[in-house]
Amino acid sequence: MRLGSINGLRFKQLKLVILAFFMLFLLWKWEKGTYYDSEILQPDPLVLTHPANSKFVDQHTSSEEDFPSADPLPQSVGKVEKQVSGAPPPLSTIGYSVDVADGNEVPPPEKKECNYRNGKWVSDNRRPLYSGFGCKQWLSESWSCRLTQRTDFAYEKFRWQPEACEMPEFEASQFLRRMQDKTVAYVGDSLGRQMFQSMMCMVTGGKQWPDVEDVGAQYGFVLTPGAKRPDGWAYRFPSTNTTILYHWSSTLCDLEPLNPSDRATSYAMHLDRPPAFLKNNLHRFHVLVLNTGHHWNRGKLRANKWEMYLGGAPNNNRNIAVIWKAKNFTIHSIVKWMDAQLPHHPQLKVFYRSISPRHFFNGDWNTGGSCDNTNPLAKGSGIHLNHSEDGDAEGAVRGTRIKLLDVTALSRLRDEGHISRYSIKATPGVQDCLHWCLPGVPDTWNEILAAQL
Repeated sequence: MRLGSINGLRFKQLKLVILAFFMLFLLWKWEKGTYYDSEILQPDPLVLTHPANSKFVDQHTSSEEDFPSADPLPQSVGKVEKQVSGAPPPLSTIGYSVDVADGNEVPPPEKKECNYRNGKWVSDNRRPLYSGFGCKQWLSESWSCRLTQRTDFAYEKFRWQPEACEMPEFEASQFLRRMQDKTVAYVGDSLGRQMFQSMMCMVTGGKQWPDVEDVGAQYGFVLTPGAKRPDGWAYRFPSTNTTILYHWSSTLCDLEPLNPSDRATSYAMHLDRPPAFLKNNLHRFHVLVLNTGHHWNRGKLRANKWEMYLGGAPNNNRNIAVIWKAKNFTIHSIVKWMDAQLPHHPQLKVFYRSISPRHFFNGDWNTGGSCDNTNPLAKGSGIHLNHSEDGDAEGAVRGTRIKLLDVTALSRLRDEGHISRYSIKATPGVQDCLHWCLPGVPDTWNEILAAQL
């Protein structure tokens, strides 16, 4: 009996020793990483469940431009946030940790550049940034909806909140100090002029500034015989020597009269040449904002007697002769030329502003279309897209040093902010669902521009 007990005890001890060795082996293998499962330690990806899949077709009219543009924007797939939340979103999801054992800080991850394209409109009673009644020195009467018979102004009380970052508040004096001894230039169509007038109102607070100098003549902005307005405006703020200017170039093409001695002559519309104004003045600019889009239609070309030219001769390329392809070719051409100029102008920052959406409902500009909605954010407050709704603009700047000022999707949510049926004389007519009331949506474009500078 005693021998059996001893043998049994020794067997149990042997099993314990073997088990101990096995546990030590498992621990060693774990430390070596053999059984490390990377998928277990990775966080689950964030799944966005908001409905997406939106398709848009633009329509166009203008109280200051006589012919329509029915070219559709590229189709896009995005996520539109329908719920308007009362609480502001978290400012950031990026943080850092402290090692309690030794007190050493773990450095935060590299901060990503803010994507101003995505975010949502939030109510802000501190808006607008200036008074539509007061900014008469810079703002066209037809764009100041406060001077019309319009009675609802809820559209003035919203600001854009980018996704996962904070956009700094626009502060006029700070902006002028940052732009000291610099020139900010807008070159484009009437939507570019709205952006220019918006910036003038924002910088002055919508108040009279008698000491601001009109320096338009220095840039060739003079009223020619028979013209309704000059080809641009330029103003200098003496306190900081800051110049803000606008030049009208609705297609960003160089326009050359075919017969300079004939006032009724046609013009060569050089699709592959930048406007002469840019070539002659580029060295004077520090910030340049370009845009085009709504003038690319047959009606505009016929009315202005513009004839497409390529390589210095009438365009015989049937492919480019299609309007939307000609527009895309020109956008790529101007961006490519501008990118090649930047090494020679290191002081210059260039932005290409994406197209401003039109909001015609129940018809086109000439078939009874309207934009009578006065309910802000009726179609949602937020945008989350993985690409721009303006594919031509996004494709043109890709791989260049030109920045995209992407305002298309965020502006599409603001159909209540257009001039609509309101006018100074309160006479019925074609509704303007292209231009915006000021103060209004173009102020946000300038805020995003200032934030990106």
